Amino acid sequence: MDYQVVKALHIIFVVSWFAGLFYIVRLFVYHVEALKEDEPRQSILAEQYKIMQRRLWWIITTPSMIFTLLFGIWMLFLNPSLLKEGWMHLKLGFIVLLLLYHASCQVIMLRLSSSTTTALTSTKLRLWNEVATLFLVAIVFIVVLKSNLNWIYGTVGFFATGILLMLGIKAYKRLRK
Repeated sequence: MDYQVVKALHIIFVVSWFAGLFYIVRLFVYHVEALKEDEPRQSILAEQYKIMQRRLWWIITTPSMIFTLLFGIWMLFLNPSLLKEGWMHLKLGFIVLLLLYHASCQVIMLRLSSSTTTALTSTKLRLWNEVATLFLVAIVFIVVLKSNLNWIYGTVGFFATGILLMLGIKAYKRLRK
C-alpha cells in the first residue's frame, strides 16, 4: 500500500481515537454526577452510562487506538529514516504517555462499571479530560513543525495551554454554581 494512503488511514484513526478518549471521560463525568441522584434515577442513569461507556470503548476507542498504532508502525516500516529524527523520538514519547492515559481511562471505566461509588469527582474528571487535549496539542505541533519547532516556545506554549485549560475548568465550575 502507498505511504500516503497508510498516512491518511493513520490520521483517520488518530481522529477517531481522540474522539473516543474525549467522549469517554465526558461519560465518566456524567456517570459520577448520576451517582449523586436519588433512586431509581441513579440506577437507571448509571446503567445507561455503563452501556454507553462499554460500547464506545470496545467498538470505537480501543479499535481506533489499535489501528492508529498499526498504521503508524506501517509508516515507520515504509519510511524507517523517520526513526532517526529527533522530533519522532519526542512524538513516540508522547504516544507512550497517551497509551498510559488510554489504559488509565480503561481502569476508570472498569471501576465505574463494578461500583456505585468512586473517589473521583466530576471536577477531577473534567481536569482529566483535558490531559488528552494537551497530548493532542503537543503531538500535532511536534509532527507539523518538526525540526522548525523552537523547543522553548513549544514547552512554554504546552504549559500555557494546560494552565488555560485548568483556569477554564475552574471558571466553568464557578458558573455552574
